[in-house]
This record gives sequence, structure tokens and C-alpha cells, in this order.
Amino acid sequence: QVQLVESGGGLVQAGGSLKLSCAASGRTFSTYTMGWFRQAPGKEREFVAAISWRGSTSYAYSVKGRFTISSANAKTTVYLQINSLKPEDTAVYHCALRNGPLSTVAPRYDYWSQGTQVTVSS
Repeated sequence: QVQLVESGGGLVQAGGSLKLSCAASGRTFSTYTMGWFRQAPGKEREFVAAISWRGSTSYAYSVKGRFTISSANAKTTVYLQINSLKPEDTAVYHCALRNGPLSTVAPRYDYWSQGTQVTVSS
């Protein structure tokens, strides 16, 4: 089993920044991807960003240039630096881990965190 524990959400004004963290523990994989997804009230869960064990990254078009995904601690921790926040970024943000290559598709991820709320005020 894999446990994903995230932190860093909160309330921030539009234009501000936040950094989300997600630490993975438990079972390890030789090829894996860690990703961030978000779900706003009344909306479907959507892909935000992902990083593979090789360091390859992928971003949703809506966040490209504002969000940066990175990893550390032998790639067991993934970060999401969020800049220039907009009210439409308000959502519950989840990190997820997939035993496999980069993917933007939520059902392909095997493990999920509980989520952290990010609220952007205008």
C-alpha cells in the first residue's frame, strides 16, 4: 500500500501564491508518476500536473506558466508551486500516484490523497 499525505492548502487572495506538498510512503515502484488533480464544487475532477520518475512533466493548459510541479527526497515528495492564483483555481487539490508512465487520466492513478482545500478570493 501507498500513503499520500499532502499539505499546504489555504485561503489566498487572487494573484498570490501557494506551495502544496505531497509525501509518499509505503510500497515503492521502479516506474511511477505522481500527479496533481483538482475538483471544484459541482465540477469533474480535472488534471493539473504530473511528474514521472524520470522527471518528465505534463501540465494542463489552464495552469501552464503559473503552476510548477517538482519532486524531492528521492522523488518520494512532490510539490506544486502555484503562482498568480485566480478565483477559478479554487478547488480541492489531490495528489495521486500511478504505477506507470505519465498520464493525465485520473482513473489510471492507483493511490490518492485525501485532498487539501485551496480557496482564492477575488
